[in-house]
Amino acid sequence: MPMPDFLRELRSHVGNRLLFLPGVVAVVLDDGGRVLLGQRADNGRWALISGIAEPGEQPAQTAVREVYEETAVHAVPERLIGVYTTPVVEYPNGDRSQYLDIVFRCRAVGGQARVNDDESLEVGWFALDELPELHPRQRAALDHALTDGPAWFEAPTVPAQP
Repeated sequence: MPMPDFLRELRSHVGNRLLFLPGVVAVVLDDGGRVLLGQRADNGRWALISGIAEPGEQPAQTAVREVYEETAVHAVPERLIGVYTTPVVEYPNGDRSQYLDIVFRCRAVGGQARVNDDESLEVGWFALDELPELHPRQRAALDHALTDGPAWFEAPTVPAQP
């Protein structure tokens, strides 16, 4: 996966230290109720479309940009699904990151799904009853996107009252 220029610059100052980064995940659905997935080039897993927000970029715009950059599909964010924190990730080069992922439900409005950059091996639309295996966090985000409930977040731990 290519590292954004701003992150490369930041890494030149902080080295491999843990960075807490804003991420965006897009649950893109078409008119037939299928979900758009990409097979990641870094680990071969099928996943929802995601990426890092760039400085000054609104999260919904990040979702639109990442979906197009990775899949050539034009999408419109419809609603906020939830906010999730990932476990710390250590990359082969030693960089450590943790992501605060903002998840949007999006509707596809144009384009033809295809591999549009070097981040994916394959891209495709999947019926909900024919999904490849997804990471449990990805599956949870998809499940939350398919409900009409409020935005999801992990409830804080409240200390016991004396």
